[in-house]
Amino acid sequence: MMIEPSGEQREIKSLGSASIDGTPLDYIVVMSAVVTVLAFIPFSITIGSGGIFPLSQGIFPLLGWILGPVGGALASGIGTLMGVFLAPHTAGIPPVSIFGAMVASFAAGCMVIGNKRRYWWFGMTILFVIAYFLYISRAMNNGVSLSVIIKGSFIDWSGLLLFILPTRILFAKWINSENLRLVWLGLFFGSWTIAGVYHIAQIVITYAMFNWPEEIWIFLIPIMPLENLVRSLVGAFIGVRVISGLRAIGIMKPEAAIY
Repeated sequence: MMIEPSGEQREIKSLGSASIDGTPLDYIVVMSAVVTVLAFIPFSITIGSGGIFPLSQGIFPLLGWILGPVGGALASGIGTLMGVFLAPHTAGIPPVSIFGAMVASFAAGCMVIGNKRRYWWFGMTILFVIAYFLYISRAMNNGVSLSVIIKGSFIDWSGLLLFILPTRILFAKWINSENLRLVWLGLFFGSWTIAGVYHIAQIVITYAMFNWPEEIWIFLIPIMPLENLVRSLVGAFIGVRVISGLRAIGIMKPEAAIY
């Protein structure tokens, strides 16, 4: 004879782990370790110029979506910092690399669906617009023509537009969808968006340091979209599997996660 359970349904919450902004510390530690491991793998030896980019760049936005803006930024920053010491061949300019990683995850975490933190994206947009203005102004002062600047900064202004427009919310909704095809599309286009805007945050610093001439701009016109495409594919390929796995095991979601 089976006994039917009775009484009010109880909700179980984990209280055994410290957290930052609603993200358990152990999640941040685990994902920062993943970033460090991916820092060993270069993805742009042949298509990159002036350096080797690590595969970890592809998951910076993902960490913002699964850990929230603060937790994601910490995981990306710590993982990149560890990568500077353990995988110096992909470290680039360490302070800029760490800054860019944290900006990427934080900006991704600002792509929210509900009302909570719904205006955080606006502050990030002001930062990116100012940085882009400074970037192109310096390039024009260096004699680079406007048409070359527009072509050479395609990933920057396309990412910025997608971040400002309602596409930011659309991609977040796709990532939140139960349909894995929509999740994949949200991860791909969301990664393109975030890779573009965090590139602005980095390039305004590196261009002020190196001031490369118009010939380099022209050389980079076909290369930079390819690099961004690789980042987006990596983000979608890894992201859809991570999100599927997290949903399958039913692990507790950080407060700001959107998956």
